[in-house]
Amino acid sequence: MGFTEKQEALVNASYEAFKQNLPGNSVLFYSFILEKAPAAKGMFSFLKDSDGVPQNNPSLQAHAEKVFGMVRDSAAQLRATGTVVLADASLGSVHVQKGVLDPHFVVVKEALLKTLKEAAGATWSDEVSIAWEVAYDGLSAAIKKAMS
Repeated sequence: MGFTEKQEALVNASYEAFKQNLPGNSVLFYSFILEKAPAAKGMFSFLKDSDGVPQNNPSLQAHAEKVFGMVRDSAAQLRATGTVVLADASLGSVHVQKGVLDPHFVVVKEALLKTLKEAAGATWSDEVSIAWEVAYDGLSAAIKKAMS
């Protein structure tokens, strides 16, 4: 069974909940990443020279919005075509340059889901989680393909 209209709607609704507190949710997202993988700090220019995760950092917020937005866009692509095609062909080479490995994708996925769960509050469910997981897996597969 392909990605459904309902799954896409669940992703869109929780994405909007995430964006309602972009500054706070962005900090939360990168805090979750660094909690699991402290060495990943050097992969992000906006984290590299800071102690912890900086508050109110426009670059951090823009990157978080881009990551979550690409997963949301992947949900739309999966529903429309059953596959994810990267809008930015350079994503593969950027991830290679930063030293991204398979385990990093797992860490980001976990951080993304934990952040969304916090943002969605009472509207979070297994169904919402699965929709995001499928969309994220589609995006990460496309990035990994572009990395090879």
